[in-house]
Amino acid sequence: MDILIPKRKWSFVTRWWWLGALLLVGTGVAGLYWPRPGQRLHVAASRLTISPVTRGNFQEFTAIDGVVQPLRTVYLDAAEAGTVQQVLVEEGATLVVGQPLLRLANPDLQLEMVNRETAVYDLMNNLRNTRNQLLQNRILRQNQLADIDFQLAEARRVFDTNQVLYDQKVIARQDYLQSQNAYRYQLRRRQLTQQTLHQDSVAMQQQLGTMQESVQRMTSNLALMRRKMDDLLVRAPVGGRLSSLAAEVGEAKTRGQRLGQIDALAGVKLHAAVDEFYIARIAAGQVGEVVVDGQAYALRVTKIFAQVAKGLQIDLAFTGTPPPGLRRGQTLLIRLALSAKAPAVLLPKGSFYQQTVGNWAFKLGTDGTRAQRVAIRLGRQNPDYYEVLAGLQPGDQVVTSSYEGYADQQELVLDNDRP
Repeated sequence: MDILIPKRKWSFVTRWWWLGALLLVGTGVAGLYWPRPGQRLHVAASRLTISPVTRGNFQEFTAIDGVVQPLRTVYLDAAEAGTVQQVLVEEGATLVVGQPLLRLANPDLQLEMVNRETAVYDLMNNLRNTRNQLLQNRILRQNQLADIDFQLAEARRVFDTNQVLYDQKVIARQDYLQSQNAYRYQLRRRQLTQQTLHQDSVAMQQQLGTMQESVQRMTSNLALMRRKMDDLLVRAPVGGRLSSLAAEVGEAKTRGQRLGQIDALAGVKLHAAVDEFYIARIAAGQVGEVVVDGQAYALRVTKIFAQVAKGLQIDLAFTGTPPPGLRRGQTLLIRLALSAKAPAVLLPKGSFYQQTVGNWAFKLGTDGTRAQRVAIRLGRQNPDYYEVLAGLQPGDQVVTSSYEGYADQQELVLDNDRP
């Protein structure tokens, strides 16, 4: 006789055992496709930037923007105030030395010029009249001296004759003494007249010299006024290109006001601002270079401005022939050297440095499908390369793109078909 056997049910403990076993199996399977921290991670190769480690010359430099400026700029300022009467050239024109640019009008200066000319002419007339008068006085004094010489000679003749006659007892003593006094009087009179003539001559020379100096001084002032009048016609002090001209007909200009500027065509320079971090490392004569159309052109620091405004301002000149076709205001990227070139192992710069700070990196294996985490040590850097001190050798391939999301991994598996 058959006996009904009741269906056995799983106990509560058995059920938990089976559930735990399923979880373990699922975790193991998932571990094959979802790596745990500190293990490996599958990454699409297209998302990574892989750079080679090379050996070459390393040089510290900073990249700065340089603005093309003429090697020499001459500013045009108004030497005299006036109203713009005529503009003779257009902005951008090529000029030669002395070429007229614009004409100013100043009625007050013209009136002063007329007054000074009149004063000079009056002084010259006075000098001429004074010279004539002094010459007449001198002639009069000379005539007086000639008359005195005649009277002195006559008195001497009478005295000499009377002396002989007196010695011979022919004439009385009274007559002899009278002729002697007359001779002495004429002699003294001649001495005084001659002294007066000499003093008059000296005084005349001094007076004429003073008036002549006044005429020369006023003539020089008049020449200065004429040059000031000439300054109303503004001319080009040097040859070059008129890069700016701020003048319109009828516009009033004050003395010293900027009218424009002329750029000499002899050459160009670059003006740049260096970050204040490098102030202590910048010196006159420091070298740099720019690359234009694939060709490098050497530069040299020629001037360092004392005032620091928005960085350290410097001027750089080309040590050889500058690139052709440069225009004022054009910007060029300058590589300003901060050290000499020296052999080193080089690693191209990348975003990986933000996560590793140069302490480690992912280096590709020989098959190129896996990248292992390796410890490295980096030294100096420039905008293009890091200097490798340890951990990498020339020929190694390194992942240099960002390690965001990979920082806790030990190995990256590069999949070519993984999205």
